[in-house]
Amino acid sequence: MTPLENVPIPHVLKPVLSTLQLWGIAVGLVISGEYFGWSYGWASAGTLGFTITSIFVAAMYTTFIFSFTELTTSIPQAGGPFAYSKRAYGPTAGYLAGAATLIEFVFAPPAIALAIGAYLNVQFSTLDPKTAAVCAYLVFMTLNIVGVRIAATFELAVTLLAIFELLVFMGVVAPSFSMSNFTKGGWSGMDSFSLASIPGMFAAIPFAIWFFLAIEGVAMAAEEAKDPKRSIPIAYITGILTLVVLAIGVMVFAGGTGDWTKLANINDPLPQAMKTVVGESSGWLHMLVWLGLFGLVASFHGIILGYSRQIFALAREAYLPAYFAKIHPRFKTPHRAILAGGVVGIVAIYSDELIKIGGQTLTANIVTMAVFGAILMYIISMFSLFRLRRTEPDMVRPFRAPLYPYFPAFALFGACVCMITMIYYNPLIFGIFVGFMALGYVYFLMTANNRSRAIAQMAQDLN
Repeated sequence: MTPLENVPIPHVLKPVLSTLQLWGIAVGLVISGEYFGWSYGWASAGTLGFTITSIFVAAMYTTFIFSFTELTTSIPQAGGPFAYSKRAYGPTAGYLAGAATLIEFVFAPPAIALAIGAYLNVQFSTLDPKTAAVCAYLVFMTLNIVGVRIAATFELAVTLLAIFELLVFMGVVAPSFSMSNFTKGGWSGMDSFSLASIPGMFAAIPFAIWFFLAIEGVAMAAEEAKDPKRSIPIAYITGILTLVVLAIGVMVFAGGTGDWTKLANINDPLPQAMKTVVGESSGWLHMLVWLGLFGLVASFHGIILGYSRQIFALAREAYLPAYFAKIHPRFKTPHRAILAGGVVGIVAIYSDELIKIGGQTLTANIVTMAVFGAILMYIISMFSLFRLRRTEPDMVRPFRAPLYPYFPAFALFGACVCMITMIYYNPLIFGIFVGFMALGYVYFLMTANNRSRAIAQMAQDLN
């Protein structure tokens, strides 16, 4: 039987994306993490404890991206981690990586949509944040359906505006920055480090991950890149470096402007931090709110692109119903996959009683759910890299992970530490995560014949 990887696929995506557009997707997927979500880490770790956690996570992500790029350029398919794991270990590993990635990319957008609603609520106090979140889904699902080139160009534009706004924020609050503000109570509410600070640092891991979550989504646009072997490494490496610099700057300047504890459990920390400096009526504040939306929109829009390609890739190979592998006849985009992920996200927005667990906010728990999916996928991907190096040493690798095996080993170690810690501090959310994975696995077992027929059909199309 012809291996699926070597069979031309009748459902194809158009290669139209440039290197600059891929960089815009890489940064845009993540940049909302600089605007909100991360500050929840201060609630448990304090500013200094969270800084240590963030440095560890940044090192994990940097080594992961340098390693992951080898897989992306060697196997440039829309399924991303699903395709790498299936090639390394077979269909079951492919399912695990694909399902984990799907949970990450489907649960991240509702958290971002709620933050969009919170930002708009600052300007329009009568606007319900959930209503605004649903409207955001409708607008950006439509834009993604219209065409990937238009979507990527829009993504690049809003990403550049979002970076500009973060730089403006840092510039405006810099004169009021005080290191004493940043360090006060910086070790889980204490002024000096003690062993009691360590649990809070571990508990803050999901929110440090939020600084960088979803950058790997560029892999899901690989089929649509004009020159993936060249452009993806450039996009990934420059993207992660851009995000590390911005994350450090935003966190330090926001924490040093005043009482950082007031920013620890809210969805709009940057406007509130700036408000303490310039006042409620300042034009700077209103500009931050409006332009700050571009950061949220960039990630929201980009992750819709990511989840739709993951649903499409899984459906194309019969891991999900084939209905979702349909490409729009005019726009050549996976429109049904785009709509399917949107429905799940909108349901999550209104599922307060299901997702609001453990005394944390709805947004915090959605973030944690998405992070569980991401970390499982990182672990499987690094194992896949090691296995493919051993089983397919002659595979064409346009980019090879530097300092192999140390970089992927550190990324794997960091991901395992994050997973163990998150399970310990979030057992209920982990239970829900496992429940989703188990339900998907039941479907996976029930549809084995469908995958066999899909392979046979593709082999027939080849002949």
